[in-house]
Amino acid sequence: MLEINHIDVFYGDVQVIFDISLTVEKGEVVSIIGGNGAGKSTLLRTISGLMQPASGKIRFTGKSIHNRPPEEIVEMGVVHVPEGRRLFSLMTVKDNLIVGAYTKRAGAAMTQTLKEVYELLPRLAERENQIAMTLSGGEQQMVAIGRGLMAKPELLMLDEPSLGLAPILIRDIFETVRKIADLGVTVLLVEQDVKHSLSLSDRGYVLEHGRVAMTGQAKDLMNDPHVKEAYLGM
Repeated sequence: MLEINHIDVFYGDVQVIFDISLTVEKGEVVSIIGGNGAGKSTLLRTISGLMQPASGKIRFTGKSIHNRPPEEIVEMGVVHVPEGRRLFSLMTVKDNLIVGAYTKRAGAAMTQTLKEVYELLPRLAERENQIAMTLSGGEQQMVAIGRGLMAKPELLMLDEPSLGLAPILIRDIFETVRKIADLGVTVLLVEQDVKHSLSLSDRGYVLEHGRVAMTGQAKDLMNDPHVKEAYLGM
């Protein structure tokens, strides 16, 4: 479904992604793990068209997307839920969700998709008329994920969905990601909570200093001595 071939990415004169290649197959949950500054968020921003690779290619369902603007990439079914939620803080929960359905294909199904999002995330239905800034951190993250689902993604990219949340809320977030995957949505997950992310993933990539340091089945990475020491504190 997603093919990344030998991309290099720069911030100005500073290179932050070095010759990265990876794939995500339809129906998979794939985790990208690594420490701060490893290039994880930059990689998602590049896939979603917010940044352009200096070299290399990105293809989605066989079509090149590395030279397309972000709105076209969303229309094709690649949806990015960014780190930090990025909600419209003075708008209601419902209005934040509806914003996610701005593309032509998503807008046509907006009413039905909103119903499905409320079924998946019933707390949002209870809070639909509440102003986003008054929600808890976990509820705001649910709104961000729900807004992404409103765009009718084929590939949903989640950037640090558990960041800053209490442990009990982190569990809820990952349960939601599992439910989304069970609905048939392919998921690319960037996450520093390595234990939770690999536990629900099929495969994983370890990024270090802007390069792919390791890749493999999630269960194998969980048992790898380097991953245990560097990311699981074992």
